[in-house]
Amino acid sequence: MEFEKKIHPTALIHNKSKLHSTVKVGAYSVIGEGVKIGKNTEVGNFVTLSGNTDIGKNNKIYHYCSLGEVPQDKKFTNEKAFLKIGDNNTIREFCTFNIGTSGGGGITEIGNNNWLMAYVHIAHDCKLGNEIVLANNSSLAGHVEIDDFAILGGFTLVHQFCKVGEHVITAVGTITFKDIPPYIIASGYNAKPNGINVEGLKRRDFSSKYISNIKKAYKIIYREGNTLDQAKNLLLNLAKNNKEINPYISFINKSNRGLIR
Repeated sequence: MEFEKKIHPTALIHNKSKLHSTVKVGAYSVIGEGVKIGKNTEVGNFVTLSGNTDIGKNNKIYHYCSLGEVPQDKKFTNEKAFLKIGDNNTIREFCTFNIGTSGGGGITEIGNNNWLMAYVHIAHDCKLGNEIVLANNSSLAGHVEIDDFAILGGFTLVHQFCKVGEHVITAVGTITFKDIPPYIIASGYNAKPNGINVEGLKRRDFSSKYISNIKKAYKIIYREGNTLDQAKNLLLNLAKNNKEINPYISFINKSNRGLIR
């Protein structure tokens, strides 16, 4: 985006909003009263930023996004709620991110260094970590949690209250109704596990030993016929000298909807 001025003359910016002096705003964008925007963030054309929305520094928000609007939740009664976006995120065209609700802690949170592609929807009370990629048309229902370094393929749909573990990758068109443990490749309607995201782990400098142990953990959960309680005990034993197994254990402990099978 190229701006002759930092704030385009057609932009409508509420006088109680708080924008750092380095923020750039494109043509016909609208910024509401409760919005805060940090240093060097760029807002494209025809963007609407509303609600109690706090956006960090060095973000790039492309044209036609709507961030901070009220949730698509019939229980919402205009209670005070928030959207918080961290630093260094890329948010492509036509994304929609909603504020939280009182039923989910009152806040939707997005971390740092995320790549959120066109038409992504992030519903109320979602929690996203860092270094995440959501490809085009991925949609998260309310209360979804996505851990660091996860990659959701285009048109991935995640049911409300589901969790997606760190370093997960989903295929195009994946639909999940349950939690996806760390490191896994998932695909299909009612998503199924399809092995370990080995290439992704290699790109993030996981050692051969680490990857080998992660494969052992995957077999314990999915290939040896163990119940979840049995698998958890075996994982605890494996984790004694292998810290890379700990994300599996902590994820199983916090899972409420059960793991994909």
